Amino acid sequence: MLWVLFLLVAWGAAAISCIRLCIVAARTGLLHDASADSVRKVPDGPELTLYETAFLAGGPHRVVDLALVTMHLRRRLLLARTGWATVVDPEGRDEMERTVIRAIGPQGQSPIPPVRTAAATAEAVRALADRLVTAGLAVPGGAGTDVAAAVRAVRGAALLVVAMGAVALLMSGQERSADGPVVPPLVWFALPLALTLGCLIIARMEIHPYSSWASPAGQRLLAANEIPAAEDHGVLAAIAVRGVRAVDDPALRAALGVRRPSS
Repeated sequence: MLWVLFLLVAWGAAAISCIRLCIVAARTGLLHDASADSVRKVPDGPELTLYETAFLAGGPHRVVDLALVTMHLRRRLLLARTGWATVVDPEGRDEMERTVIRAIGPQGQSPIPPVRTAAATAEAVRALADRLVTAGLAVPGGAGTDVAAAVRAVRGAALLVVAMGAVALLMSGQERSADGPVVPPLVWFALPLALTLGCLIIARMEIHPYSSWASPAGQRLLAANEIPAAEDHGVLAAIAVRGVRAVDDPALRAALGVRRPSS
């Protein structure tokens, strides 16, 4: 009956992960309800800016990447293949660009990774996040990430249940008694498996997609938003929505540390 220990492990993993998902989903649901109320209180305004789009689609680091590429395309910053950023025009056109320039430092040159890290935690990015949260378009930091992590935990628990069931089945050899066949251990493992799969199905119906940054209202606005056309807005809009992997220029991809897509 050693398989019972595996069953207890499977039940423990399934129960803990599902309870965690329920708690996080309930908390996120309350946040989403509050966000919806906030959206109704916010008067109609202009469409999303590129920076707002970048934050809702990818968070603070996406905003910084957008600022870096914007400054590079407009000849205010040089992003070299070697991964260094050099200031060409020290006068930033907006607070986000001035934040990037300050992150590069007084010498006007710095490796790009520390610039990304410093600028992503700067006041300008936090202010942008606060505005979007207040407007009900973004979730407070960490809320969306918690949901995604909880869903991954339930998926992991489901796989663990399957693995424990397989091991138990092999160890038990489907024992038989004098009165007939004993219920195969795999049947008992079907219960925690059903629990985890049921939680995943409900989560997909109720709280999918599991965005780390945008609230449901923000996701709808992000999907419906049309960014005005301009000379370089196509590239910048793609970066705002999809990140730096949307960059086609090989030199710029090398500067940002993006690998070429495998063919």
